Amino acid sequence: MLGEDSMKILAIVGSPRINGNTSLLVDEALKEAGRLGAETEKIILNQCKLGPCRGHEDCATFKSCRNNDDGCWILEKLCGADGVILATPVYYYNVTAQMKTFIDRNYFLYKKDRKASARTVGIIIVAEMEGIEETLHTLQQFVDASFHVPEEKRFIVTGYALHAGEVRNNPPLLADACRLGKQMVETLRG
Repeated sequence: MLGEDSMKILAIVGSPRINGNTSLLVDEALKEAGRLGAETEKIILNQCKLGPCRGHEDCATFKSCRNNDDGCWILEKLCGADGVILATPVYYYNVTAQMKTFIDRNYFLYKKDRKASARTVGIIIVAEMEGIEETLHTLQQFVDASFHVPEEKRFIVTGYALHAGEVRNNPPLLADACRLGKQMVETLRG
């Protein structure tokens, strides 16, 4: 069992690239959060079996989601985290298909009137050229529907990168990601 001061920060990564720019920024945030005492975990959705929502509208009548995949345990981890980082690159002016599938699967919790217990949320978005505003809007709507986290306890990092790994050469963006991890821990301690 974790100590009284322990805190869990869970990152949900919607990038299909395991070592892509989005994932690298998440690593910076989690490294700083871990250095400050948080227990951290990173789930890369592309490495999970996560099917789309079936849209049957009967979620409220079932004990668990009818999709027999990783979505059930991911949602349980989401609900148990003190802090959540949602990270996605911009694909076609919005979140990736992996992140959208994850968002849609939260409908099960919505139909159960169950919200995640996180007290802080981090959002990380990386775009090639455009789409950050639309992607941020989508993630903010998801946070509004799925969490009880006010705006002042949400921390956002956005940036641009054209090639995989390019953020390694962007010290200000890496520092922003590190600061996001620190702000989340400070919020949880506050």
